[in-house]
Amino acid sequence: MAQCAAIKANGERCKGVAIDSSEWCYQHSPAHAQERRRNASKGGKRGGRGRPSPAGELEDVKALLRELTEDVLSGERDKSIATVANLLLNTRLRAVELERKWKEIQELEGRLEALEGVLKGRPKAG
Repeated sequence: MAQCAAIKANGERCKGVAIDSSEWCYQHSPAHAQERRRNASKGGKRGGRGRPSPAGELEDVKALLRELTEDVLSGERDKSIATVANLLLNTRLRAVELERKWKEIQELEGRLEALEGVLKGRPKAG
């Protein structure tokens, strides 16, 4: 089990385990620099709790709901039409939520595959 050859900013040698036939751990490997940069840049582009924000779609639905509410309360729109529209908007919101979850699952699968790749390069304990 080879130790990473990197020297940290405080002058200590990295205690990470070198991956594959490299002399570097995942955090210091030049081969993984682009992947680390891409993963790090996602942090600032996420909504609350690390989730993507489908803001445009949600804003459209909120605007339609606001318009429906105002029209029903003012008597400009029939309640039965507004009820059907509300059901359709709820279906649309459900689709947005499912899409968000699907994207989140795909991202997690990619991260898990990357971790499995790192672990394959490490010798087994025992």
